Amino acid sequence: MRWLVIVIILLFLLLLDYKWGDKVAKNAARKKIGVERQSDITLFTTGETLFDDYFAELERAKHHIHILFYIVRNDEMGQRFFSLLEQKVNEGVEVRLLVDWVGSFGLPSSLRQKGGQFAFANRPTLPFFFYKLNERNHRKITVIDGKIGYLGGFNVGKEYIGQDPKFGHWRDYHLKITGEGVADLQRQFAEDWKEATGQSFGDDERYFPSLQKGAVKHRFLPTNGAYLEEEFIELIKHAKREIVIGTPYFIPSKKMMNALLEAMKRGVQLTVIAPIQADHPFVKEASFPYFRQLLHAGAHIYQFYNGFYHAKVIVIDDDICDIGTANFDRRSLFINYEMNCYIYDKPFIQHVKQTIARDIDTSTLLTAEYFRKQSWLHRFKEAVATMLSPLL
Repeated sequence: MRWLVIVIILLFLLLLDYKWGDKVAKNAARKKIGVERQSDITLFTTGETLFDDYFAELERAKHHIHILFYIVRNDEMGQRFFSLLEQKVNEGVEVRLLVDWVGSFGLPSSLRQKGGQFAFANRPTLPFFFYKLNERNHRKITVIDGKIGYLGGFNVGKEYIGQDPKFGHWRDYHLKITGEGVADLQRQFAEDWKEATGQSFGDDERYFPSLQKGAVKHRFLPTNGAYLEEEFIELIKHAKREIVIGTPYFIPSKKMMNALLEAMKRGVQLTVIAPIQADHPFVKEASFPYFRQLLHAGAHIYQFYNGFYHAKVIVIDDDICDIGTANFDRRSLFINYEMNCYIYDKPFIQHVKQTIARDIDTSTLLTAEYFRKQSWLHRFKEAVATMLSPLL
């Protein structure tokens, strides 16, 4: 009996820690209104093509390399990554590497020391240790010489180039940006670097060179566990004909779910693409209550089977496309640090829609019959997943 009392007290203290920490974080959060920019943007959807381009640009760096990833693995891919950074340090290039403390937990110091200036983002500290353990920096940003930027869903590890047999082919969306928008990525990296290290690296022309306008109108949206919900709801309300959502985790807030249902009532066609397999326990089951409701309302829901689907994309009609680091789940909405890019260029949006159509070609349509055939074990896992959904 005593152990049960202890467990209840510990759970209560963890809940109090989380709730209080969340309240303090929300009160401190600032809403950032990104400025519309024009840059040239390239979309990558496979790790093989992305990292061929990425490593080539790192090789050409002359002054500085600034990198933020959620995950850097200690595997062949990670060792290749660190070897390249070490090479650039030896050439006199400034290298700053920031990785999330939880996402890259256990990264050996022998590797970290090769990568120039290194820091962990979002180390959990007192007070509110449990809340801060969940408050992750989920952004993936790279800036090279202040002129070339990368943003999207890929991290550094063998699974992201399709070399993990558990997942097979890894489908993701990542942007390469050249043009005036790169300065916004640089500013966000500078802010995250200062938060993690207490250090500023300067704001002169070496880090913020003069940049030309590109062809694609866009706006960056950085969030720190607040304001993303209302931004996504505004996107949904904007829709007149169709909404397409690609995400590895579909766990929307109540307000977002209501916005989707209201959109469908006014005649908007909703299409959702999610993976048929999961990379974390319970995340797949946590999406099922929402999928049931959306299917009943007339949504088209596809499960991607050609490997693992990790893309984070929202398309609203032919008007707005969102690609970035945020998943369509409560963790991205209310806890994580994220960075998204709203794109307003119609030719680029058409390119994204064509890419999504190819993803749908390697997906299977989810039906209500699937849920009617579920076993009691699946329903139990779904119930557990529903309780855990705020932290999944």
